[in-house]
Amino acid sequence: MAEFSKNITSKLRIVLLLCLPLFACKDMVAPKGKENPDAVTQQRLPESKLREWQALKYGMFIHFGMSTFLGEELPDGQAPLDTYAPTNLDVSQWVRVAKEAGMTYAVLTAKHVAGHCLWPSDYTDYDVSGNKTAVDVVGEFVKECRKQGIRPGLYYCAWDNHHTFGSLMPGKSENYNGAMVTPTEMEPAKGAPYTSHLYQNFMTAQIDELLERYSPLVEFWIDIPIILGDGYRQFIYDRISKKYPDMLIVMNHGKKKVGKDLVFLDKKAWPTDVLTLERFSPEKPYDPVWEIKNRQYYLPAESNMPIGNEWFWEIDDEAKPIDELTSKFQDCLDNDVNFLLNVPPDQSGQIPQKWIRPLMELKQKMNLQIQN
Repeated sequence: MAEFSKNITSKLRIVLLLCLPLFACKDMVAPKGKENPDAVTQQRLPESKLREWQALKYGMFIHFGMSTFLGEELPDGQAPLDTYAPTNLDVSQWVRVAKEAGMTYAVLTAKHVAGHCLWPSDYTDYDVSGNKTAVDVVGEFVKECRKQGIRPGLYYCAWDNHHTFGSLMPGKSENYNGAMVTPTEMEPAKGAPYTSHLYQNFMTAQIDELLERYSPLVEFWIDIPIILGDGYRQFIYDRISKKYPDMLIVMNHGKKKVGKDLVFLDKKAWPTDVLTLERFSPEKPYDPVWEIKNRQYYLPAESNMPIGNEWFWEIDDEAKPIDELTSKFQDCLDNDVNFLLNVPPDQSGQIPQKWIRPLMELKQKMNLQIQN
């Protein structure tokens, strides 16, 4: 796992000068609260604001970046900058497809596990400025969303194999090699992944940069938040919410299925404004009232899953059968859960027909429900 290369020492100095308060962490588990329509809830955002977000119903998740060109979701962060090389990038086409599919919002992966940034960052050279086209993909995405009437959101991955700053990032394996477990759940000899204070300073600086440049956004998504620890998660949540009080902050991986019950794991994803249901759609009525740390919170849910099997483009990946997509979407609608369907652009930089065809068929089959 590599640190910054020698040619970016000037940007590294900026990061090292960032002195932000960080806190110790302690893992806790919170059970789901009983359904109580009269409960007085204590979440940051008013319930009316959260219901406005729920009314969006259907969005496009867009995984695009270095992994698109490597053919692997969890690369080691060592790929040369010119590996990222879209031949016919058309961000406006992504947004147009989302709109024509009946979607109302979209969330783009600004930075994923590879550490490559889809915007020109002041804190690293491992970004789109190193590509010969030098397109600010995040900037184009936000601009096109506003132009075409789609609400934009951004995704930022805490797991970063390029900028480690002494962190123990999760290994590359099917179960993320510990990324989803706490130290108490790990075998003692293996240890659990963690992020250093320097990495957290870097992450804070980049989140500030993204939000200052591209706000307003409908939501800001943070993936693999467990490796940040309770203290830093609370710090970054408070920092973002203070500056952008109307935006939803989403920490991924807060759900777990125990038997037939859905439970929320605050030690992995708290605080958050939304419960994410990765690769999962609700099979029974979703109760948005949760008891967390002895308080009642209203947490709407968002089901996120790929249209095929992979998050990033792979040439042999195929769309799920239309009946399966329809069923999953209907489950979300029936339970007032947002459906964030991942549709990855290919190596040209456009969404291919093999995704567009099932999207349009899905829109046709779900048309009445989308309009409600």
